[in-house]
This record gives sequence, C-alpha cells and structure tokens, in this order.
Amino acid sequence: MVNPHMYYLNKVMSSLFLDTSVPGDERTNFKSIRSITDFWKFMEGPLLEGLYWDAWYTNKTLYDLKNSGHIYYENILLGVPRVRQLKVRNNTCKVYSSLQSLMDGCYDRYTSKSEDLADFGLQVETEWKYAPPDSTSPWHWGFVGVYRNGGFIFTLSKSKSETKTKFIDLQLNSWITRGTRVIFIDFSLYNANVNLFCIIRLVAEFPATGGIITSWQFYSVKLLRYVSYYDYIIASCEITFCIFLIVFTTQEVQKIREFKSAYFKSVWNWLELLLLVLCFLTVSFNIYCNVQIFLLLGDLLKNTDQYSDFYFLAYWHTYYNNIIAVTIFFAWIKIFKFISFNKTMSQLSSTLSRCIKDIVGFAIMFFIIFFAYAQLGFLVFGSQVDDFSTFQNAIFAQFRIVLGDFNFAGIQQANRILGPIYFITFIFFVFFVLLNMFLAIINDTYSEVKADYSIGRRPDFELGKMIKKSYNNALEKLRLKKPEEDEDKKNEKSGDLVERARREGFDENEIQSAKQMKKWKERLEKKYYSAEIQDDYQPVTQQEFRELFLYAVELEKELHYVSLKLNRVMRKISTLPA
Repeated sequence: MVNPHMYYLNKVMSSLFLDTSVPGDERTNFKSIRSITDFWKFMEGPLLEGLYWDAWYTNKTLYDLKNSGHIYYENILLGVPRVRQLKVRNNTCKVYSSLQSLMDGCYDRYTSKSEDLADFGLQVETEWKYAPPDSTSPWHWGFVGVYRNGGFIFTLSKSKSETKTKFIDLQLNSWITRGTRVIFIDFSLYNANVNLFCIIRLVAEFPATGGIITSWQFYSVKLLRYVSYYDYIIASCEITFCIFLIVFTTQEVQKIREFKSAYFKSVWNWLELLLLVLCFLTVSFNIYCNVQIFLLLGDLLKNTDQYSDFYFLAYWHTYYNNIIAVTIFFAWIKIFKFISFNKTMSQLSSTLSRCIKDIVGFAIMFFIIFFAYAQLGFLVFGSQVDDFSTFQNAIFAQFRIVLGDFNFAGIQQANRILGPIYFITFIFFVFFVLLNMFLAIINDTYSEVKADYSIGRRPDFELGKMIKKSYNNALEKLRLKKPEEDEDKKNEKSGDLVERARREGFDENEIQSAKQMKKWKERLEKKYYSAEIQDDYQPVTQQEFRELFLYAVELEKELHYVSLKLNRVMRKISTLPA
C-alpha cells in the first residue's frame, strides 16, 4: 500500500509549494506566512508560478527552474484549483460592558453556529456568495478549529493572467476580512510514471487572536489499483486473504461453540477475535473505496474545466491504509504465541504476562504524578512556551524530557523560580525514582521466571512439542514407528505390577501406600509440569500444600525403609566368607 514513490512525490510537491520564497523576500514562504499581505504575496508568487507554466496546460508537464537547475516533473493537473473561505459573523462573542464603546465589532472563533452564511462584498461572483456544504465531504480538523465544507468558493482559471487579475481584484475589494477564519487551497495531480494521484490541500487559519497559522496535507494515493502485472498479483493475494479470513472465522466460531465461556478466558483468543474484526473492517474499507473510485473517478476526470474533488477519495483511502497498518501490527504481535519453542522468547513472554498486574498498579501511580506535573507545566508555562501551550503538548513535552529532549532555557525564562523547581523535581521523581521502580519490577519478575524454568517449568504453549507430536503422528500413520500405548494398556500394566508385588511378598499396606504416592505424583505433575496449563503462574492451595507435605513424608519413610533394607543386605554380605 505504501512505496517510496509516494514519499518522493510528496517531497517534490512540498518543496515546490511550501519552500519556495515569495518575490522580494527570501525568508518568507508558505510555512512562514504571518499576515494577510504575506498570504497574497504567496498567492501571486509561488502558487501562481508553480501552477501556471505555459507547458502545464499544453504538454501537461510542470517545469521548475529554481536554484539555477532544471527540474522536470511530469504531473498532470486534474481539473482546476479551488480556493475556499469560511467566515464568522460579527458580534458572535460577548464584550464586557465597559469596553463596548471601544469596540466596533467582535468576531469569535469558528464554530458551525457562528459561521457567516450571508453574501458580502461585491455579491456578483461565486467568491462573494455563500455555497452550502456538501454532505459527503469530510470536515477538516485544523490547529484551532474543526471546519466543515462549503463557504465562499472560487476556482482558478486556466489562464495565468486571468488568475493574477482575479487575485488583485480580490485583494483590492477585501475578500479576506476580520471575520475570515480559514482559507483552503485544493488541487490534485496525477503522475503517470508511477501511477499515483497527489491530492494537495494548503490551509491558512486566521485565529481570533490575529495572525495566520499555516498547515498542509499531501496525499499520494494509488486510486487506479490494478494496472500492471504486479497489481494483479496483489489482487490474487487479496482474494487468498479473503479465503483465509473465511476459514479462520469458521474455526473460531467452532471453538466458541465447543469451549463456550472458557474460550474467552485466554488472552490469545481475544487477540484472534480482534484480528478477525480488523480484517473484516479492512475488507469493508477496500470494497467501499473501490466502489467509490469506480463511481466517481470517471466523472471527475471528464470535467477538466471545473474543480475535481479527489480529497474525498484520498481521505477514505488514507483511513483504509491506517486500518491495514493496525491489522498488520496485531498480526505481528500474534507471533509471540508461537515462539515458545525458544527458551529466551518464552521467558520474555512469561515475564510480561506475569508482571502485568504489578505494571498496572505502577502505571496508576506513575500517571498520577505524571499528569500532576503536566498540569503544573501547562498552567505555569502554557502562555510562554510552545511545548506547554496545551495540556496535550505538556504531556508530550514531559515524555520528551524523559528521553532527554527538552528546552530548559525556555522553561527558565518563563518562570525563573518555578521553572528550575519543576524541572529538577520532575527529573528526580519520574526519571530517577519511578522509572527505576519500573525496571525493578521487570527485573524481579524475570528472575522469578528464570528460576521457574531452571526447575522444569514450561510455557503454556510449546511450538516444538506441537511439531514433534505432529511428526510422530505422521510416522505412525506411515507405519514407520510403533504407536504409543494408550491409557487402558497402561492401566492394565499397572494392575499387573500390583499382582506381581503381591506374589513377591509385599503386604497390602505397602501396595496401597505406593498407589497413593503414585496418585499424588500424577496429580502434582499435571498441576505443575503439564504443557497444557492455562496460566504460567499456579498458586498452591491449602489442600495441595497438605498433599505435598504428605507426599514428602511418604517419600522420607520410603527412603528410610530402603536405607534399612540396604544396611541389612550389606551386613549379610559382610558376614559371608571371603
């Protein structure tokens, strides 16, 4: 789903439209726009020059002669670019009564309720008239607001001179007002060399505090999925994936019917169900994206004189890629179930599963202290330091401090007293105390697991034993190995041993004692040395401890009895003549 061409295409487009300086000011580009004047300079400069080379609409290629180099991009512009603005109404915020005489207007931050739907300005062209939003288009999540579709829209002309005239006219007639809260610049490209669509959105947000915050989105997606022979190989893999999904779903349903509530007691079974749900979501997204591409792509490519809205397709295609990424992640995690044949790997998985309760308890204590420091940092430094400007940023900044990436100078400058106190105490409690406690929990649990393995404990699931069992079954079916004795034959042999012991003169008390010891041994082995146990950690109950004690007493008696017999035999041997 992702290949290096996507990155390189995004990099080329970002360098062309984001890093190119405006005319007359090499320090200003789209990333550094901070005023309305800078915004119009960008529109008339890098955006206009990037889109409107003469060869763009004739040979459908784009040339960039920047930095005295000749860079050639074969990217087809699909349709024409679109510029869209969203505004808010005047008097949408409350002003303190004593200051109302000093204010001639008040424009709140953007919300769907405060959005301005009235026509303004010249009220002649579409850019001065409000266009209602399209219900199918997704909303945009910006830095300072969530914006819906619609607004005051105009599309660019195929003529460079006409577009430049349009920009000048809009600037002179104040198309950007105090109520403007966001401007979107949308256009789409297609590169036939790598069969990729590049959907570009440049965003300029105008917060209520003033200034401009710029952001951008570059989506390189493969909407035409089945073109080359390799694509058809991928299609065959997708069909195989669906077949396996049906088979695995049937198997899991049978397991649920067989084990019922016991099925949900295993963590691995929950992981299986999660993977199946994610796989079905992946297939659903795949079908939905392909249907939408089939229905919309043809119409979008026909209207070359209008704006072609590929953003909708790119948006859902990106979510499709995200679902695939999450599914593959959990599929890799599932490998831990099958690595128990390796001692090191099984110790790792056993350590993590055994200390999970201690880690949860530690995590509660850790995040109480961590969030307390995050709230402190946000309240003290939030208005001065960018890393603490929001509570979420403060949390991420503290994780960076733990990893050694911090801006101590900014913290100290924001508050010369609380800044150093916050930093030193955070490093001491979180880095030196809590993190070392976390490592101590892991280390102590690993020592316990290693000690258990040294006395014969084994993991829940051993791939090696499963392979060995399958190998032995195959040899038995091929008659290359004698089948193992079943339980009935073993019981018959056990009965024969009892009769033999009676014939050799053992009394009934000794026979019953031996049978009781054998029963205890089998029960304890099944409890503590079985490869089919459900949990690596098996606590000893009071009854089991009593049985262990009686078993030890009987073993001690048996050892004493054997020792006496051995001494009598040795005395008899010593009395024999040489």
